Amino acid sequence: MATPAPAPAAVLFDMDGTLVDTEELWWRGECEVMSGFGVTWTREDQAVCLGGPLERVTAYMRERTGGIASEREIGDALLGTVERLMRGEPLAWRPGAAELLRECRAAGCPTALVSASHRPLVMAVAEGVARDLGLPVDGIFEATVAGDEVSDSKPHPEPYRAAARLLGVAIEQCVVVEDSPTGVASGQASGALVVAVPHIVSIPAAPRRVVLGSLEGVTLAQLGEWVTQTS
Repeated sequence: MATPAPAPAAVLFDMDGTLVDTEELWWRGECEVMSGFGVTWTREDQAVCLGGPLERVTAYMRERTGGIASEREIGDALLGTVERLMRGEPLAWRPGAAELLRECRAAGCPTALVSASHRPLVMAVAEGVARDLGLPVDGIFEATVAGDEVSDSKPHPEPYRAAARLLGVAIEQCVVVEDSPTGVASGQASGALVVAVPHIVSIPAAPRRVVLGSLEGVTLAQLGEWVTQTS
């Protein structure tokens, strides 16, 4: 009888579009902010900004306004608008994400929430996740990393390496779960195995990368096997 592969050292979840579907909230927030500057925001604009970080998004939005507002003005307006939307509406879980997170918690596998979003938005989602699962925030994620707390945000590997450091585990034995090309690039560069679940923009297969249609049916045992097979 074959010995089952060990579980990953940790599972590091991206937030927007991976764990929960906040892309529609970002879309509504971006539309609201840009409308205030007299600009019509399109789905093509949203695709350009997918995965952040905020600095890249606000630079692009400033360009779309013709420079009539500063990046800081746009960023402050966008963060405030999206946080209001996140806290005012129920979480929209991505398929299979809650089940995988519950299994990690039940098995004692460490988890982290790693986002290009800034701390207020990360906490808004983390608190919503805790409410939905009936646990305290610190009972869900052993670590959270926000985009405004690292020197280099995604697609740089630093966010995921920072999460592994906080958890005290080897990044090479971790699984990163992502939905965007920007986040996948960050996870791959960190040295982790990446499970890509494309949401808006397609992502090709690659070494140390598993591309799935959704997280439905994905188990912790499978993640462990994928890490072992590609190490």
